[in-house]
Amino acid sequence: MKPTEIDTDATHILAADHRAVEALFEEFEKARGSDRKAKIADRICTELKIHAQIEEEVFYPALKGKIDDDLLKEAYVEHDGAKILINDIVASGPADEFFEAKVAVLSEEIKHHVKEEEKQHDNMFQQARAADVDLDALGERMLARKEELKRQAETAGLPPAELATM
Repeated sequence: MKPTEIDTDATHILAADHRAVEALFEEFEKARGSDRKAKIADRICTELKIHAQIEEEVFYPALKGKIDDDLLKEAYVEHDGAKILINDIVASGPADEFFEAKVAVLSEEIKHHVKEEEKQHDNMFQQARAADVDLDALGERMLARKEELKRQAETAGLPPAELATM
């Protein structure tokens, strides 16, 4: 791949999102002051809303019937658990006595989810690569949707995350 080319492999795009959010969680842990923590938490929540939305709109539907069905269903439920926390964190802010605890629990939930998608044996990304799925075409669709959602986040803001299974 040339330096000017964009990596369009869907699993690489999602893994890069995972690394970015992990770095934000680390930044949150080290941050001092409620304003700083609130800004970082807001970035975490925005990134996760966008990430979950592109997975649920593009990636997961493309994998349905091609990877382990239980793994896919569990991913949707994990997303909903995270979305409940995300919506609560965004709505409450740092004045909430449980604000930092909620961000910490969200971090743990995301670590678990990432493990199932890309780190444990026979994970979702491995299954996707082994399945008959055009990961580059998927990645291009995901990147386009991600750009739309980022623009929306910067202009009008994103609405609360919608639950898919609860």
